[in-house]
This record gives sequence, structure tokens and C-alpha cells, in this order.
Amino acid sequence: MACRIGGAGGAGGVAGTSGSGGQGGSGGNGGWLSGNGGDGGTGGAGAVNNGGNGGAGGNAGLLSGNGGDGGTGGYGNNNGGSGGAGGNAGWLAGDGGNGGTGGVGGTTNGGSGGDGGSGAWFSGNGGAGGAGGQGIANGGDGGAGGNAGHFFGSGGAGGGGGIGLSGNGGAGGNGGNAGLIGDGGNGGNGGGGYISGGNGGNGGNASMIGNGGNGGNGGTGHWTGTGGAGGSGGKLVGQPGFAGARARATTNSVDQ
Repeated sequence: MACRIGGAGGAGGVAGTSGSGGQGGSGGNGGWLSGNGGDGGTGGAGAVNNGGNGGAGGNAGLLSGNGGDGGTGGYGNNNGGSGGAGGNAGWLAGDGGNGGTGGVGGTTNGGSGGDGGSGAWFSGNGGAGGAGGQGIANGGDGGAGGNAGHFFGSGGAGGGGGIGLSGNGGAGGNGGNAGLIGDGGNGGNGGGGYISGGNGGNGGNASMIGNGGNGGNGGTGHWTGTGGAGGSGGKLVGQPGFAGARARATTNSVDQ
């Protein structure tokens, strides 16, 4: 039976003069037996209010295929839209889709990054979490990395937190956990902030054979973000991940 790939989701509509951008369409699912999920559409821009959220990536077919990537959140004059979640892989083999990036917030907060999709149950890697969007006030949080399949595969990396130009940086996303054989994903770095830097995400855990993911570093700011914890190593073979570093304090604006 031939595989079928899901179609990409459509982009969300741009808002009118006093509204928010439309949400991006979800990606289509892969065929029943095999095939990749389609990517989610980008959220529409909000000229006055909020950006639309990115669409979710489609799920893969039952046996094999990769999940689609989540769509990017739209720009919002107020808040940016969130990135869409990555689609999940099938049962036998395939990787989860990556989460979409959060949209930029023109006057307030950046959108959160989407979470990565899960790897296939038997063998597959988790998708990476999307980065948080930049905000004039606060940066968006990074998305979590997807978990790997049960037997084989590594966890996805967490997305980095967005920069907060006049407020706080976004937190980094946690790394995904590994399968029985594989490495945990690294945690995302916290975003820099004018007031406080975001905290780094925790590294994902290994299971039996593999290394734990490293924790993300804290973001810079007048008050600094803490580093994330390293993930645990495999019970049979493997090393724990390193903890992320605490950032140094700054006396001026955020480091770009």
C-alpha cells in the first residue's frame, strides 16, 4: 500500500484594524499505514491585538512516518501567537515533528514555542521544542522537547526562551526523555531580560543505556536566570547530564 503524506495547513488570516490574527490550519495526517504528517500553518498577524497561533503538525501514519512540524505563531501588536505543537510519529518508526516558534509581541509578550511531537513507539526521536518569541515586555517560554519511543530513540531538545526587552526573559523548555536506548534531550536556554533572565530548562532523562541531557543555561538580566538540572543517565550505561550555568548579572539592557 502506498504511503500518503498529509497536506500542509493553511496560514491564518490577517486581522482587520481591530482584531487578532487567525489561527494557522493544522497539518493533515499521514496515510493510515504510512506517511508523514503535514506541517501546520503560520498564524496570522494581528495589526492591533494578538497574533494567531500556529497550527499543529499532523500525525504520521500508523506504522511509519514522521510527524509534521508545528506552524509559527503570528506577530501581534499586543501579544505574539503561540507556536503549534509538532505532530506525533507512528507506531513502528519515525520522528516527532518540531514545535513551531512563538510569534513576536509588538507591545507586550512574545508567544510560547510549541512542544515537540513524540517519536514512534518502537523507534523514533522526539521533536525539538520551538523557541519562544521576543516580546517588548516579556519573552515567550520555549516549548518542551518530545519524548522518544519506548525502545529506541533520543528525546528532543527544549526550545530557548524569548528575549524580554523591557521585562523578563522566557524560560527554556525541558528536554524530552529517551527510550530504553538513547540520550535525553538538552534543556533550552533561558531568554535574556531587562529585569530578569529566564531559567534554563531541565535536561531529559535517559532510561537504560544513554546519557542524560544537559540543562539549559539561565538568561542574562539585572536578576539572572538559574540553570536547568541535568537529566539522569542510563541505569546500565550512561552519564548524567550537566547542570546549566547561572547567568551573570548585567547593569544595562539585555544582551542581544
